[in-house]
Amino acid sequence: MISAYSRNGCLLEAWELLTEMRGCGYVPNQFTFGGLLGCECLDIIQGFQLQALAEKLGLFYIDAFTGTALLGLLGRQGCLDEAMQVFDEMPKRNLVTLNCMISLLGQYECVEESVIVFRKLIRSGMGPSESTFVGILSGFVGELGLVLGEQVHGVVVKNGLNFAVSVSNSLINMYAKCSDIRMAEKMFEGVPVKDVVSWNTMVSAIAKGERVEKALVVFMKMCVSGVLPNDTTYVSVLNCCTSQQFRLLGESIHAKVIQRKFECDVYVGSALLDFYVKCDKLDDAHVCFDEISEKNVVSWNTLMLGFSSKGSSQAILFIRQMIHSGCHPTEFSFSIAVKSSELLEVLQLHSLSVKMGYIDNYYVSSSLISSYAKASSVDDALRFVTTNDMPLSVVASNMIANIFNRNGQFDKTQELFSDLENPDTVSWNILIAACSRNGDYEEVFELLGHMRIARVSPDKYMYVSLFSVCTKLCNLGLGSSLHGLIVKTDFKRCDTFVCNIMIDMYGKCGSLASSVKIFNEMTTRNVISWTAIVSALGLHGYAYEALEKFKEMDMTGIRPDKVAFIAVLSACRHVGLVKEGMELFGQMKGKYGVEPDMDHYLIAVDLLARYGYLTEAEQLITGMPFPPNALIWRIFLEGCKKKRSIDDALALAS
Repeated sequence: MISAYSRNGCLLEAWELLTEMRGCGYVPNQFTFGGLLGCECLDIIQGFQLQALAEKLGLFYIDAFTGTALLGLLGRQGCLDEAMQVFDEMPKRNLVTLNCMISLLGQYECVEESVIVFRKLIRSGMGPSESTFVGILSGFVGELGLVLGEQVHGVVVKNGLNFAVSVSNSLINMYAKCSDIRMAEKMFEGVPVKDVVSWNTMVSAIAKGERVEKALVVFMKMCVSGVLPNDTTYVSVLNCCTSQQFRLLGESIHAKVIQRKFECDVYVGSALLDFYVKCDKLDDAHVCFDEISEKNVVSWNTLMLGFSSKGSSQAILFIRQMIHSGCHPTEFSFSIAVKSSELLEVLQLHSLSVKMGYIDNYYVSSSLISSYAKASSVDDALRFVTTNDMPLSVVASNMIANIFNRNGQFDKTQELFSDLENPDTVSWNILIAACSRNGDYEEVFELLGHMRIARVSPDKYMYVSLFSVCTKLCNLGLGSSLHGLIVKTDFKRCDTFVCNIMIDMYGKCGSLASSVKIFNEMTTRNVISWTAIVSALGLHGYAYEALEKFKEMDMTGIRPDKVAFIAVLSACRHVGLVKEGMELFGQMKGKYGVEPDMDHYLIAVDLLARYGYLTEAEQLITGMPFPPNALIWRIFLEGCKKKRSIDDALALAS
């Protein structure tokens, strides 16, 4: 009766029977303790009480039955150290005991310890069973795991268990976890009898290796083979269908899920929910969510994440429904909800997070500060920090400093970071950007020196800020020194992003040769790279070369944008290439799909008026799709003035 109650989770009734049994004068035996210790509801304190009673009665030393049952309890409760101590103190051990310990160590990926126990089993003369190999193989991961796994594979073959379904499944899983997918596939193909676990292991392994199409092919073969997919199978294949490419297949799998009546299962339902969320079908996702019979925190979080990623403000409503349903939100629930909420809702979530004890959690506090900062409510963010008597984290400081910078409060940025103990690269970037925008150029390079002393390496964003300062100062020497620092420290940092700003800096600081050299050495170029070199050539009067580069960019398949047209039109204006410039201006919308704006019209009018084409310039102004401003008329009048001076000069000369 005690064992029956224990198996069915009726711990209270089993415990009362034990008390009644002892009250009647009956002495519990090892089977009594084995049944009770095997109860899933038994907690660790009750387990130790039973251990003490078993030791008092001497049952712990009669055979391995009671000790093995205790190992199982300690394993379920996560008490690995206590389990190892009990195992070491056990006077008698059998194959089940050793298998239990090996399995427990494998579960916690204690590879070396599990191998030691496995070797003890081999040396004891006891033949390893299927459970032995399943247990030890479960813990092997990484390179060391692969080496040991191959050795255990040899022992499996030696013992003639390589075709046992449970062992072959464990070998497939071991090779997959150790990233040897080729060997996992070879094992799978060689197994004469494949059960649902074999197929699931293979589908999951291939999917984790990001070979989605292959995983789906294996799933199709499984369906053809006659093995019915289970809930685990559907979870794996639905995770493979989260891109638009496989949306129709995912929907057909959903139909199979309904056919097998798995749609109410929390794991399958959550996988369906995730599939529809990632395919941007939120209504279908909500339907799948509603069908889950026992929703857990993962399903709630997935639903909230889907709606919040699409800018929906229903997150706070979901949090309330979640609490009302009896499901306790986690720190991630709050983090998701806060990120997609408006300021008023953020204040409500802030209050709720305090009430539920999540206010000191890193994810929640960072999300709250980020949301306050995003809403430009810096005072609320700072008040939140001071109210909770907690120092600003680096991430939170960076968020608030970004808002200060956006609002032009550069002095507050500097003040905020003056109290920060361990600023990261982002912090230094924000501080340098603040000094640069405030015109404190000398301080920018002082900060770079302090940063290097602190052994914080500049990233590409910082180099962009620094080169921009060099450009503003027109300081070629300083820019060249920075370039040298990049090459000296780590040339990999000199990527397209940084090369573009260096081309611009060298061009504007007078070293066209350096701009051309960097451009020619670039392995990857984007539209900004081409625009920078066109602009540099134009600035130095090489208009024909600038036009050639512009055409070359077009030939490589990179479409020019508005800024690229400003660069090439400016190059034409510098040397008076009126025909070429106006031809390009005329092609902007028709050929390249770029709508000219006021900046383009200003350059085109200047190009025409400056070189005497006043009628054409006036026609261009009057034909603009928007009203002309004062600047464009000023440019036109400057052209008229220049033309009149030329005419007067010619008249005097004649």
